[in-house]
Amino acid sequence: MGTIRSGLEELWELQRHQCLHQKTLQPAPLLLEKPLSEWPVPQFISLFLPEFPMRPVRGQQELKILGLVAKGSFGTVLKVLDCAQKAVFAVKVVPKVKVLQRDTLRQCKEEVSIQRQISHPFVHSLGDSWQGRRHLFIMCSYCSMDLYTLWSAVGGFPEASVRLFAAELVLVLCYLHDMGIIHRDIKMENILLDERGHLKLTDFGLSRRLSQGARAYTICGTLQYMGEREATAGGEVDLETPEVLSGGPYTHTADWWSLGVLLFSLATGKFPVAAERDHVTMLASVTHCESEMPASVPQELSLLLHELLCQNPLHRLRYLHHFQVHPFFRGVAFDPELLKKQPVNLVMETQDSSPLESMPFEDFDCDLESLVHSVSADSLLQIAAQLET
Repeated sequence: MGTIRSGLEELWELQRHQCLHQKTLQPAPLLLEKPLSEWPVPQFISLFLPEFPMRPVRGQQELKILGLVAKGSFGTVLKVLDCAQKAVFAVKVVPKVKVLQRDTLRQCKEEVSIQRQISHPFVHSLGDSWQGRRHLFIMCSYCSMDLYTLWSAVGGFPEASVRLFAAELVLVLCYLHDMGIIHRDIKMENILLDERGHLKLTDFGLSRRLSQGARAYTICGTLQYMGEREATAGGEVDLETPEVLSGGPYTHTADWWSLGVLLFSLATGKFPVAAERDHVTMLASVTHCESEMPASVPQELSLLLHELLCQNPLHRLRYLHHFQVHPFFRGVAFDPELLKKQPVNLVMETQDSSPLESMPFEDFDCDLESLVHSVSADSLLQIAAQLET
């Protein structure tokens, strides 16, 4: 209980600080009107129901930590072994306080709700979701590599690999859009690769339900894929479509622009537009710069990229039959089972074949914040030692 109140006190102080700097003092949100001493613990749990049911600690102890996969600004991803199923999973751990601080409760629950609704061979499937006293947990199947890591290692991909990944992503996006879902964050970091090298689209944290023909206005996603992504001196900067960067309105066609950026990067080893530090500058770059296609890009692929990176969203390729008859996809069967039978040698040659090691832990709802600041992915002994304390 003391740990939960500590996080809420931080949230309360943040709200109080904001109020003091306003000309007119406004009442705090309804959730924080009562003194913290009167905060009912069940309410702190019920906020996240039903998408995140409670799980007893003994059930969590069936998992063993294998390592640290990633640490983002919003949460931590751990590689774990489910002893009962004898299978490896990835578990995304998100502090509840951060969800409330950033006012992303609705989006966090929507992420899980959408993933429960989706069932596709090229989508990263949701295994389970639950909550502890302080954290939310989202468990998915584990993939050892993402597309960005592979791209960073090898640079431009062979045309056959670009064609295969493009066909798989086309099927995924058509499926999502038909389901009334827009992803809004299509990028290499959000594409995992399975043991055979085929893709799994992941991270639906920015996704939302958007029926066909409806419009959205929220600026979100990754700047370089709104049109594009690239590392800068200040860290990673994002890139979006012209209509998203300008504040909308935009539709499902925003995802197709992001696909164009991704395929351009895979084919050429670089992004079509240089990254900028803010949306205004990025919008100017995307709007006034026509991406030059390197001479090394085949004519059919060049045509596809131009049709995806079209400034006018109404003229972008966006329907399955557009791709089925496109010259770049000549001879490609847009069938998931047939595509999955094709080997991806580029990925198979770089897969990590190291044996699994496991370390048990006592409480999955531990303080992960201090844990991940100083450890690397292979510091398993440090992970285990801190989790036991």
